[in-house]
Amino acid sequence: MATNRIYSFGGNIDLRAGDDGEPNVLTGSAAVFYRDDEPGTEFTLFDNLTERIMPGAFDRAISERQDVRGLFNHDSSQVLGRTAAGTMQLSLTNRGLRYEIQLPDSTLGRDLAESIRRGDVTGSSFGFIVRDEGFIRSGDGDDIREIRDVDLFDVGPVTYPAYKATEAGLRADDSRDMAEVRSAWTSWRDEAIEARRRELSKEHEALEL
Repeated sequence: MATNRIYSFGGNIDLRAGDDGEPNVLTGSAAVFYRDDEPGTEFTLFDNLTERIMPGAFDRAISERQDVRGLFNHDSSQVLGRTAAGTMQLSLTNRGLRYEIQLPDSTLGRDLAESIRRGDVTGSSFGFIVRDEGFIRSGDGDDIREIRDVDLFDVGPVTYPAYKATEAGLRADDSRDMAEVRSAWTSWRDEAIEARRRELSKEHEALEL
């Protein structure tokens, strides 16, 4: 079971102005589920390995009402909202994980709102720990890392989102080096190759009988 904390990627954001002194409301898609008809919903980790966020990956986190922060650029000093405080809400759509944040009446909140209005900040992301993942091989022979269950830590707007479905590209990992992902993947591939070698050996032995 993997326990890597990762910052990953979502979709565009929208800002709704509050009425009569009410706070501005920021909404965005923090993560997009993989869709086989939309190549931009998967991310290339290495030359021969891509990653997909699978439908259901956030079901447990939502049902458990995990205490998730709304952060700008995953920076814990730039808090925009929090689920436990009721200043941020999370929901699931057919496309992925959606958030809604009541922006604070602070320098950060006002500056971010202006950056969004100007079009300087357009993407979203989320921070998480993987609780269930798996490696598979596609019909084309490519290796796929499927993320199937996570614990959520934060969601929010970022300067550089990542999946192509989000318009830009960057990936960050603050607790598990990508070398560990490569190692897990390499081990899986070695096991798969060895299993196939044994199958071919048995088939060969059967033909000789």
